[in-house]
Amino acid sequence: MKEFEKIDVTGLMRDILSKEAQAVSDIPVSDAYARAVDLIVEHVARRGGKLITSGMGKAGQIAMNIATTFCSTGTPATYLHPAEAQHGDLGIIQRDDVLLLLSNSGKTREIVELVDLARNLNPDIPIIVITGDPESLLAKGGNVTLFTGGAPEVCPLGLTPTVSTTMMTVMGDVLVVAVMKTIGFTKAEYAKRHHGGYLGVKSRQ
Repeated sequence: MKEFEKIDVTGLMRDILSKEAQAVSDIPVSDAYARAVDLIVEHVARRGGKLITSGMGKAGQIAMNIATTFCSTGTPATYLHPAEAQHGDLGIIQRDDVLLLLSNSGKTREIVELVDLARNLNPDIPIIVITGDPESLLAKGGNVTLFTGGAPEVCPLGLTPTVSTTMMTVMGDVLVVAVMKTIGFTKAEYAKRHHGGYLGVKSRQ
């Protein structure tokens, strides 16, 4: 039977928490966030479009979470799988929609291709990008690029999305909260979208 290494889990946890907290703290703060919020508010709140998020793999899971959080806070949003987009789901894109694309490398083939596919369908669709490489092809194809800061992953192989997905989640939270404040989203409106569960009860108290 294979012998496994005994590790100091407590020490490892402290190290990971420190590195992830530092990575979040080092996310570059720029006026790009204000421009991203303006695009979302203009196209969704004012024009009646929707926010479409997309990402591949782990970044896709974060993109999906961002979409559902926007939905629950008054901004209609949906997740578009970049591979399925190439097989008909691209049809979800309508006039006045805005895209939010996530790729740590900025080189994810399906996401890079989605830029061209979306603009072929709607040449004027604005694209917001969250990436770890501001010089990537994806970053250059966006109207607004939000840079994660490019901190290394805490995975011992340096490969598994860990720190990068944490930063993307936080950046998504910044956009959600900023849009909520801009549109004046209220507790009463929140309650209309949360009929069941603890949050539903709490929002109606």
